[in-house]
Amino acid sequence: MLETSARLLKLLSLLQQPREWSGAALADELAVGVRTVRRDVDKLRNLGYPVDAVPGVAGYRLGSGAALPPLLLDDEEAVAVAIGLRAAASGTVAGTEESSVRALTKLEQVLPSRLRHRITLLQQIAVTPAGGPSVQPDVLLAVAAACRDHQRMRFDYRNHDGTATTRTTEPHRLVHTGRRWYLVAWDLDRTDWRTFRLDRLEPRIPTGPRFTPRDVPDLATIARGVASGGYRYQARILVHAPAEQVADRYGPNVAAVTPVDDSTTLVETGANSLDQLALHFGLLGLPFEIQSPPELIETVRELTTRLTAAIPAP
Repeated sequence: MLETSARLLKLLSLLQQPREWSGAALADELAVGVRTVRRDVDKLRNLGYPVDAVPGVAGYRLGSGAALPPLLLDDEEAVAVAIGLRAAASGTVAGTEESSVRALTKLEQVLPSRLRHRITLLQQIAVTPAGGPSVQPDVLLAVAAACRDHQRMRFDYRNHDGTATTRTTEPHRLVHTGRRWYLVAWDLDRTDWRTFRLDRLEPRIPTGPRFTPRDVPDLATIARGVASGGYRYQARILVHAPAEQVADRYGPNVAAVTPVDDSTTLVETGANSLDQLALHFGLLGLPFEIQSPPELIETVRELTTRLTAAIPAP
């Protein structure tokens, strides 16, 4: 009986891989005959696992059923799921905190000690509160489905100044920075790539027709949109230092860092406050020149005057 149970678990683990298995291939993996594989498949079906027969290849694959049967996870998958649940428990997706904690409790209860130790080492990263606005789960799922199915999406969008617009896009990719969720999409009205904050987005259902995916921008382009897009002010400065030195002070989701030459670097970032930008650059600790916006130059002048006036006379 123990041998049969262990074989069923191994069969289930094989079927959970995203592929179609022939009966002969499963028999080879399990070191049994094809008839035994058929009997084991029937046992899994009786236990509620939706094992579908694949026509043409005399094979099997695990389908979706009406209920959620137990899943088998290998070590790496279990650690990844636990870390993801810890992140979800911090509240980046609204309404999932309690269910994430329940699922995490169930998972950690059955984890081997070696895996619990690995997860504990990553706990500081995984459970740090995001600090950003939360996203409604139905919004996240709707956008993710449109990206997956390559379907055009229209949505109402609230800009940084509170004005509302309706956008028509080809959604391509979701990006999570640790603080916010973003959609990377081709804006059909502006014929250009744009990044949209999901907490400001309200999808219009149903989605539009399917589209042929375009070549998605590289990570540097996406990081530039995430770092400066969605903010009231977008700033550009030239820093008189090598790009490697500047990049050490900025994460890729905080600012886009582009080398101009061996000793000059372009930095692009955004904020909703000019004072915040002025202090942010002032604490950089490197010489720089402001390129834009003009309002930031005036803010730095006013801030310099206030700080100078705060110094006691000798």
